[in-house]
Amino acid sequence: MARLGMTLLLGVAAGAAAKYFLDSGSGAKRRDALRNQARRAVATAKPGPSDDKKHDELGDAGLARKVESEIFRPADAPKGRVDVNAENGVVFLRGEVDREWIDRLGGEAEHVTGVKAVRNLLHAPGTPAPTTPGVS
Repeated sequence: MARLGMTLLLGVAAGAAAKYFLDSGSGAKRRDALRNQARRAVATAKPGPSDDKKHDELGDAGLARKVESEIFRPADAPKGRVDVNAENGVVFLRGEVDREWIDRLGGEAEHVTGVKAVRNLLHAPGTPAPTTPGVS
């Protein structure tokens, strides 16, 4: 019985709200006022934490996972052939990939928020791994 009463109460409230906002005489003004109030609330909202704070919250392991999620978005990305690690905000890319992916993955990693630098140790098949990391 209590459930039926609650359902009835919610139905009445929904009907009243619909009548209030969809009223042919004043409904348009009320909807506009509500829309403007919502826009003002969004415009005055405080910005989120700074990029440095975000990195501190993520830590190096979280940053590495974030880089992976960004650089491996394309369906043809060489996900299983690249290791991503981070140390103090510096991202290391290691693995053997086709030549076209070497600079592409390094460049994309560079643009991820929280990354301070990229050490690109990727190499093409049949070539030795770099011993000196390139900085992207």
